[in-house]
Parts: sequence; structure tokens; C-alpha cells
Amino acid sequence: MTIPKPPASRPRRAAPRDATAHWADLMARGRAGDRRAYDRLLGETGAWLARYFRRRLPAAHVDDAVQDTLIALHNRRHDFDCAQPLRPWLATMARFKWVDRLRLMERDQNEPAPESSIASHEIDVVSCHVVRGLLGQLRPAQADAIRMVKLDGLSIIEAAERSGQSQSLVKINIHRGLKRLAAGFTPSP
Repeated sequence: MTIPKPPASRPRRAAPRDATAHWADLMARGRAGDRRAYDRLLGETGAWLARYFRRRLPAAHVDDAVQDTLIALHNRRHDFDCAQPLRPWLATMARFKWVDRLRLMERDQNEPAPESSIASHEIDVVSCHVVRGLLGQLRPAQADAIRMVKLDGLSIIEAAERSGQSQSLVKINIHRGLKRLAAGFTPSP
């Protein structure tokens, strides 16, 4: 009777060169001006960061967290001691960016959702038509004075120059026009 051999296990790949030593080497070469080495470093660390954040964040936040960490890596690259392994240094930055992202998500969750821009635009359009209709009920000089000063933001002096009226007359037309509009909104008993 022969004893069956256990199924052949898949041969293991040779262990890749220690990534941290490799990354530290790429960092040193990148700081020395080797653009290809620096691009390779960013590519490899970016892939590692994507895996790191995919396990910790919702998919919508992964790319932003990776980019934030890569920017931090780039900005702090001169602080790194190339004699040390890079992965722990990178993991520390990633952890801080992860916590920042969690805080941001918490803050966003607690803020009320902004109004739809479509609804806001609709309100603006309706308001514009209402104001135009109300100004149409006034004398032209009153409507023009209100439009220039209250809606267009001109000063009394500028409105007087544009309309050819005196400053006092512009003020009087605004006062009388607003008084007339307010009288039209008085609730009836």
C-alpha cells in the first residue's frame, strides 16, 4: 500500500526585495534628482496606499485619501532619513490622513444637506418676475430709482447722475415707491 502524496502546493514566489529598503532607495534617488525613481516611488506607494485605505474607508473617499497622503509624502520628502525604512514613515502619514478623513466624514454627516441648486434657481426666477411686476405698478421714475439703488446697488449720487434727477429727488422717489408698494401689501381686516 502506498501512501498518497499530499497535493503539490503551489511554489512560492521568491520574496521580493524588501519594499521598505527599495522605497527608501527610490526616495534617496528621487531627492538626488532621478525623476524616474521618484515617479516609480509615487506609483508603488500610491498602490500600497490604495490597498491600505480600501480596507479602512468607503470607496468614495479612497482616492482622495491616497492623494492627500502622496501630497504629504511629497511635501515632507526632505524630512525623511533615507537610512531608515520608508513604509513605517508612510504608514504613519497614512494613519493621520485616515483620521483626518474620518473627521471630515463625521463633519459632513452632521451638516445639513445643501438645498438643490435647481430649487434655488427656481426661487430666484420667481422672485425676479414678482419684483418686475411690482415695479411695473409704480411710476417710471420711482421704479427706476428703486431698481438702481436697491437692486443694482448704485449709490444715490450714481443713481442721480444716471437718471438726471437730483439726489433729493432720487431719495424721494425711492421713499414714495416703497411706501406705495407697502400699501399694496397691507392685509385687509
